[in-house]
Amino acid sequence: MPVPTARLTRTAQLASLPAGAAALAAEGALRRLAGQDPDRVAASLRERNAARTRRVLGGLKGGALKAGQLLSTVEALFPPDPESTWRDTLSGLQEANAPLPFADVEPVLRADLGPRWRERLPDFSESATAAASIGQVHRARDADGRPVAVKVQYPGVREALTADVRTLSAMSRVAALVARGLALPPLVAELRDRLTEELDYLHEARTQTRFATAYAGDPDVVVPQVRQAAPRVLVMDWLDGTPLAAVARRGTQTERERAALLYQRFLVSGPARAGLLHTDPHPGNFRLLDDGRLGVLDFGSSLELPSMPSTFGRLLAALLGDDPDEVLRRLQEEGFVRPGASVDVAKLVDYMAPFTVPARAERFRFTRDWLRSEFARVNDPRNPEFAVALELDLPAEHLFTHRVWLGMVGVLCQLEAEVPVGPVLREHLPGFA
Repeated sequence: MPVPTARLTRTAQLASLPAGAAALAAEGALRRLAGQDPDRVAASLRERNAARTRRVLGGLKGGALKAGQLLSTVEALFPPDPESTWRDTLSGLQEANAPLPFADVEPVLRADLGPRWRERLPDFSESATAAASIGQVHRARDADGRPVAVKVQYPGVREALTADVRTLSAMSRVAALVARGLALPPLVAELRDRLTEELDYLHEARTQTRFATAYAGDPDVVVPQVRQAAPRVLVMDWLDGTPLAAVARRGTQTERERAALLYQRFLVSGPARAGLLHTDPHPGNFRLLDDGRLGVLDFGSSLELPSMPSTFGRLLAALLGDDPDEVLRRLQEEGFVRPGASVDVAKLVDYMAPFTVPARAERFRFTRDWLRSEFARVNDPRNPEFAVALELDLPAEHLFTHRVWLGMVGVLCQLEAEVPVGPVLREHLPGFA
């Protein structure tokens, strides 16, 4: 089935998710009134709701599926359940979605690699091994006999992404009318620019090559070499390994902590080593190899960044200090607080605890329970700190830096790992020390 591109169709399918959840809630109430076991009813409805969510987002692909992948970085925030239904569903959105039939993507291969493309990829599997938000991956061998991964963009995904961004833009304008001063349009514009870059596989090839060069010979990190590139087809060395989501589910404590350490270190070291920040931290983009190294995939979402911003490091250091005036000054300098706005800095520091508490420790154990409790506390409207957050703006230039930070914390909590946060930040985050 082709990727749906009509904006109304995509919006209607997304709207079916909350509507369907409400219908299931009503059904559950009736079944419990009829005397059915409440736990069995809840498990059944949870499974059906999760399956529908995966089916809808996986079918829409584009920006809708990318939003689901972002949620997968913080699946620890979802209520726990014995069957791990939502955990498995969100993990599946990372790369295990229904692929398009080969007949639908073969024209892309022919157009971008030429009518004799099979001569360049003589041993090509027509069954996709992974399907993500913008393209799917096939295993092959190139003309030199190397095992390679062939990433093929979905036909129609550009139009699908455009429709999703337009919908998000319209929603942001409505939100800005309701909440005066809410700076959503610049964030949507920044998101649109980054998503547009992800559609250009030539751009991704250049980015991946920079990372591969920067980490060549690294004892801890492996970046596959790009072998062929076209606007909608990318061929790179095949990389075996265990996805981080699977490491989180089945790995030993030693494996989880090894993966967590390398994952954290890679994300914060990229700017200094490659001049780029990898801005798609969901677990499907990372593998723990059999030799203990971290394999990194998918460089479509990366930000040109010569080094991690020193202002971010200084702000984090200020939040850990005891000088409220310094915290407020840093927030104003970075554009987080509007000129003339009054902010209770003590409450703000408490509100930011989920991000600053790990940075305060030499070693910190990230857990799902900790993340759930912190977010439940700071996002409770009855909590006095909640109102403080409404006084803050997120400057567009910080959108992806904070996306990486949030995603990293979420994945570390999935791994239930203890990692040396303080030393890594002092080494790679200018201004923090």
